[in-house]
Amino acid sequence: MKETTLGKFAHRIASADHGLTTDEGFSAGRLRIELLSGLTVALALVPEAVAFAFVAGVHPLVGLYAAFLVGLITAIFGGRPGMISGATGALAVVMVALVAEHGVEYLFATVVLMGILQVFAGVMHWGKFIRLVPHPVMLGFVNGLAIVIFLAQLTQFKVPGTAQSAGHGVGGGEWLQGTPLITMLGLVALTMAIIWLMPRVTRIIPAPLAGIGIVAAVVIGFGLDVPRVGDMAAIKGGLPVFAIPSVPLNWETFEIILPYAVILAAIGLIESLLTLNLVGEMTGKRGGASQECIAQGSANIVTGFFGGMGGCAMIGQSMINVKSGGRTRIAGIAAALFLLSFILFASPLIEQIPLAALVGVMFMVVIGTFAWNSIRILTKVPLTDAFVILLVTAVTVYSDLAVAVVVGVIVSALAYAWNNARRIHAVERMSHTEEGAKVYEIQGPLFFGSSDGFIELFHIEDDPEVVIADFAGSRVVDQSALQAIEAVAGKYMAAGKTLRLRHLSRDCHKLLSKAGHLMVDSDDDPDYEIAVDYDVRTGILGGH
Repeated sequence: MKETTLGKFAHRIASADHGLTTDEGFSAGRLRIELLSGLTVALALVPEAVAFAFVAGVHPLVGLYAAFLVGLITAIFGGRPGMISGATGALAVVMVALVAEHGVEYLFATVVLMGILQVFAGVMHWGKFIRLVPHPVMLGFVNGLAIVIFLAQLTQFKVPGTAQSAGHGVGGGEWLQGTPLITMLGLVALTMAIIWLMPRVTRIIPAPLAGIGIVAAVVIGFGLDVPRVGDMAAIKGGLPVFAIPSVPLNWETFEIILPYAVILAAIGLIESLLTLNLVGEMTGKRGGASQECIAQGSANIVTGFFGGMGGCAMIGQSMINVKSGGRTRIAGIAAALFLLSFILFASPLIEQIPLAALVGVMFMVVIGTFAWNSIRILTKVPLTDAFVILLVTAVTVYSDLAVAVVVGVIVSALAYAWNNARRIHAVERMSHTEEGAKVYEIQGPLFFGSSDGFIELFHIEDDPEVVIADFAGSRVVDQSALQAIEAVAGKYMAAGKTLRLRHLSRDCHKLLSKAGHLMVDSDDDPDYEIAVDYDVRTGILGGH
C-alpha cells in the first residue's frame, strides 16, 4: 500500500536531523538533545507570545505567562510527548473583542471557564471524534497553517510604530525599505542556510538553535541596526501570581463569558487534537486524545487564575521541537522553564536576539510544514477531495482553523452522502423459487440521500402480483429508509399486490422492529446465509 502524502511528510520530519525516537532509550545524549530542543523552542516562543498578546490587546507578560503555564502543564500531563503548547493566534483573534469591550479580568474568567469545558470534553471522551476528520481536511489544515505562519512573520518586516505600543496589533508602522530591508532579508537567508547546512556538519546542536545563535552573534558583534526582540516589548517580569479574576460572580457575567469560552474551547481542542495527530504521525505514537483534552483544560484553568491568556497546541513550535530532536516530555518542560528564566533573569540578553533569526527559523518551519506533495496529487485524487484540500487551506488562512475544519468535514460528509446516494440501484429478475414472482436485488445503502432513488426503482403498475425486495447487497440505515420502504409497500398494497422484504440483516431488523414494522427473527443471519422474507401486506415473516 502506498504511503499517504501526510505520512510521507511526517516521516520526513521525524527522520530529519537526528532520526531519534524514545525507543532508543534514555541517555546523557538524549538529555542534551531534549534540553537544547527545549531552549530552541523557548527562544521561538518569546516573539510569538508577545505578538499574540498584542493581537488580543493585553500586556505582553499575559501572553508570556500563558506560554509558560500552558506549556509546562501540557508537557507534563498531555497526551503526546513532543507537542508544544502556548498562547496562539487562533485564540487571540477571538479574545480581542472580549478584552476591548469588558477588560482583561473578563478574559481571565473566560479562560477558566474555557478550561472547565475542555476538561469536561476530555472526561466525556469527545476527543475521539477527531477521527472523523478526513485526510483531505488534514492536508488543508497543515497547508493553511503553513501559510498563516508565513504571513505572521511578514509583520516583522515593518518598522515598529505607535499601534504596537498601544496594543492594537503587531508590526504597526511602515514596511522596511532600502538597506534595512536588504539586511533583514540577508539575515533571514543566513539563518535558513545555517539550519539547512548544520545537520550536514554536526548534530551536536539543533540546527534552529545554531541558526539563532550564529546570526545573533553576527548582529551583536557587528552592531547591525536591525529589529530585535526588545523592540517588540520588554519581557522582564516576576513570577505569575495567583488571583481570582475580578469580575462579578453573577449570571450576567456568565452570559458574557460563556459564548467566548465555548468558541475558545472548541478552537483550542480542534487545533490541539489535529496537532496531536500530526505529531503522532511523526513519532509513531497513537491515542491520548482524551488525556490531551484534560491536560489542555487543566492548563487553561490554572492559567486563568495566574494572569495568562490561555492557549492550546502550537503546530509551529511543535515542528521546531520535533525537527530539533525533541521526543520526550523533557523538551516541553525545558522549553517552559527556559521561558520563565528569560522572564525572570535573562530578559536583557533575549531582547538582543534579532527578529530576523527567529523569522528564518519560522520560515524553515513553513517549508517543513507545508505538504508539498498535496499540490502534485490534486490532479490525481477525486475532484471532491481536491476541492476540500483547497477549501480548508483557504478558510484556515482567511478565517480560522475551527471554521475551516468544520467546513471541511461538512463538505466531505455531504460529498460522501451524495456519492452513496448515487449508488442505489436494482437488478431485476424473476424468482427462481416462486413462480411468477419478480425480484428486485437492491444494491447500495438505503438512507436519507438515496430514499427517493429507491422508490423510483420499482415499476408498480407493470410488476406481477408478488414482488420481492432483496436487500442482500444493501443496508437499511435510518428512518428515511424505513419511510421509503413503507411508501413502496403502500403503493403495492394500493395496487392489490404483495411486497416481501428478503435478506434483511440484524441491524436492519432492529431498525424495522423499533419502528414497529417487523418482528425480529432470531434465525435471521447477518451474513445472509439464510433467506428471510417479510410480507409487508400480511405481516408474515418466513424463512427459507
